[in-house]
Amino acid sequence: MEQEMIQVTVGGRQYSYPKDCQYLQIAGDFRSHYPDDIILVIADGRLRELHKHCRKNSVLEFVTTADQIGQKAYERSMTLLMLKAAYDVADPDSIDRIRVEFSLQQGLYCTMTGKQKPDQAFLDRVTKRMEELCGQDVPIRKRTVETDKAVKLFRKYGMKDKVKLFHYRRVSKVNLYSLEGFEDYFYGYMASSTGCLKYFALYPYEDGFVLQMPVRSNTKEIPPFEPYEKLFHANRRSTKWGDMLGIDTVGALNDRVTEENIHELILVQEALQEQEIASIARTIYEQPSKRVVLIAGPSSSGKTTFSHRLSVQLKTLGLRPHPIPVDDYFIDRNKTPLDEYGQHDFECLEALDVELFNRHMLRLLAGERVQLPTYNFITGVREYKDDRFLQIGENDILVIEGIHCLNEALTKDLPKENKFKIYISALTTLNVDEHNRIPATDGRLIRRIVRDARTRGTNARETIARWASVRRGEEKNIFPYQEEADVMFNSALIYELAVLKQYVEPGLFAITEKEPEYQEARRLLKFLDYFVGVSGENVPMNSILREFIGGGCFDL
Repeated sequence: MEQEMIQVTVGGRQYSYPKDCQYLQIAGDFRSHYPDDIILVIADGRLRELHKHCRKNSVLEFVTTADQIGQKAYERSMTLLMLKAAYDVADPDSIDRIRVEFSLQQGLYCTMTGKQKPDQAFLDRVTKRMEELCGQDVPIRKRTVETDKAVKLFRKYGMKDKVKLFHYRRVSKVNLYSLEGFEDYFYGYMASSTGCLKYFALYPYEDGFVLQMPVRSNTKEIPPFEPYEKLFHANRRSTKWGDMLGIDTVGALNDRVTEENIHELILVQEALQEQEIASIARTIYEQPSKRVVLIAGPSSSGKTTFSHRLSVQLKTLGLRPHPIPVDDYFIDRNKTPLDEYGQHDFECLEALDVELFNRHMLRLLAGERVQLPTYNFITGVREYKDDRFLQIGENDILVIEGIHCLNEALTKDLPKENKFKIYISALTTLNVDEHNRIPATDGRLIRRIVRDARTRGTNARETIARWASVRRGEEKNIFPYQEEADVMFNSALIYELAVLKQYVEPGLFAITEKEPEYQEARRLLKFLDYFVGVSGENVPMNSILREFIGGGCFDL
């Protein structure tokens, strides 16, 4: 009997394949067409794993490890490989748990509890086992089970975090992944086998270890391990906050929402943040030479609200803060440099009048009266108004906010002894479960979607479409300078995604299958489905979260 054939379209050209062949087989014929490893496929607009079967004429687009979606799949698959290898080489019952805590530069910071310690000798054995599994190209198997059965399995495996997580899931079935008998749940699609997971390194660090992986710009080389120590300790402080509150995973948060007083949790979390802001203000106060406070951070980190709350704390100490947004020093739009895509690059340093900014700040520090500019974002022109004069005295302090504030090139003429630098970011340390982290970028993207829809008339699709450009600007202009900060502040709130869920879902549901942003919208909706929602009415008026959902006391 003649085998039935189907037509698949790749790159605008048609090819014939047997009906019901695996996407993996088709991908094998195109590996030489891509400089990076193929890890997933988009079939007729739907993201699929390579072990799935192609049953009809389809248009295919291969996803590689250089794509954002592919990189996430690589990270998840590598986590499964690391866990399998660690339990393989450890003595029986010597590991209580391995916890993936947060991202650290190009890797994941993990901790272990139990008799086995993650020292160099142990990590060398884990590395060797991982390399063996990669060389054998072991299949990563997937099976779908009923949610109730999955919960029983998790309870049997001692995975209490997943038992809690799936107690709140409304879906009837769960996808489980296994590697040579080691079975776990992972949020998102995975590689089909270990053969493409060749690039990694393990390093002991502090009381845990780092699983280092390639970056999208160079997927076949491990970058050097150069951790940002200040950023690491900021993440660790936030993790300890969560542990102190008894909330380290989404399941634990859902328990608090449904079984206890969520309003109290919100107040405690807000009080912890206010305590840290007050401590930063005290540090500034105790250094009288620090006349210029510089605040920088990536998109949707809450810089504006933070600057207001810091100013309030500075006032309680007898100082008089004066907020100055660096954006008011934009050059006129028609003179703004263009990026590689021919668009105005408002995020490069050259988009600012750096000379004028330094001249004004030096005059203010000298006690002179200065007329400050205001940038008109509608006309794209810098303007001067009669009520925008400033002169500062002995107890006055400048609070300057902008993405370049940690870059010495922005404040090149200001004396270093006068500057106090603050880096703020939403470092999400609440994870889905012990092995599935929540990327900080997801939290910031959700914040931005909510804010843009409320204040800028930008829908969710438009915000997602621009996000890649925003991220490129952050990688270039913000992250390289974060270790220059005197202090770091984490603006993420342990409860915030349970609140943002209600605000962001309608916009995500409005994105249709025909739009390029559909896959990302679907991913975020699936992610938010883990959370039990919380009303925004409980959020205090001075909360950083109000910058995004509205109703705050700072008129943002």
